[in-house]
Amino acid sequence: MEIREELENIYKNYNLIIGVDEVGRGCLAGPVVSCAIIMKKDSNIDGVTDSKKLSKKKRLALYDKILEECVGYGIGIVDNVKIDEINIKQASRLAMKIAISNIKDLEGNKVSGDFLITDAEKVDVDIPQLNLIHGDELSYVVSCASIIAKEYRDNMFVEYEEKYPNYNFIKNVGYGTKEHYKGIDEFGVTPIHRVTFLKKYFEKKKENES
Repeated sequence: MEIREELENIYKNYNLIIGVDEVGRGCLAGPVVSCAIIMKKDSNIDGVTDSKKLSKKKRLALYDKILEECVGYGIGIVDNVKIDEINIKQASRLAMKIAISNIKDLEGNKVSGDFLITDAEKVDVDIPQLNLIHGDELSYVVSCASIIAKEYRDNMFVEYEEKYPNYNFIKNVGYGTKEHYKGIDEFGVTPIHRVTFLKKYFEKKKENES
């Protein structure tokens, strides 16, 4: 069965379909953030796709539209300390599980879904699920989750930039850019850095210095 046909069947047979995605997986700093969202079944916002393919301006324009057309959504956050403890794959799955358990409508009432579509990862929840590779491109509801998660996480870095101004967090949102590594070299690691992600960098640096 083709993916499009499979998705059509899901929409025929289920009413409250959750899309879930996470952002910040490959960053050196900050949490991994997931969004789980249920969109109205007739929702079809023009321009919705994987958040990585959208400009900041476009994401911001879509953000409000998505929230207006959702039945409910939840956010899951797993911080850098937990990421170092359990690894990023398990942390991503945990963030997704937390997001699903946090789904509420815009009035704050808890909402449960009856089917789950994820971007590849299997999540430990008691409802049927489709783990779709490139789900953030192929599934509308996963794309919506991707956009909300991305903007939510980016907003966290406005505060991080104020707390830790030497790493250009406002632009790199924790990813390993030249300015970010320069900040690490000059000012060391912050309490939001993922130590396990920097291990190889420091080992290489030590080799080069010896």
